[in-house]
Amino acid sequence: MEVLIRKFKISDYEEVMNLWQLGRLPLKPQGRDSRAQLEQQIKFDQVIFLVAEKEGKIIGTVLATHDGRKGWINRLAVHPDYRRQGLGRRLIKRAEEELEKKGLLLVAALIEEDNPASMNLFVQLGYEPHPEIKYFTKRKFHGA
Repeated sequence: MEVLIRKFKISDYEEVMNLWQLGRLPLKPQGRDSRAQLEQQIKFDQVIFLVAEKEGKIIGTVLATHDGRKGWINRLAVHPDYRRQGLGRRLIKRAEEELEKKGLLLVAALIEEDNPASMNLFVQLGYEPHPEIKYFTKRKFHGA
């Protein structure tokens, strides 16, 4: 598969939103997933936002971030027509490499509970579930 993995550009926004919707990722288009918010986020050194492109079409994404101590992999999405071909693995590996270049040796992933395919993929790549942790959030406003 001739696929280019490259940095996200704001001009990719609509295609990425469509892919995320197709992949049933939870979206906050009026909050953190808005065009304006993503345009700001990609300016930060701790944000690694990659897309997979084939023949000019975005077929995959991964968004990695870090806090200086731990890397986080989020927003892994692969177009249904390209699943089970190793693209998810490639995106994760590339995100890990980018985090390692920044000195991060610990990487974690947040996966929705109803997404066993992603859980299985991360387990196959050596990630271990951490059943003792519960995820909490605090939002300034509901759409964030």
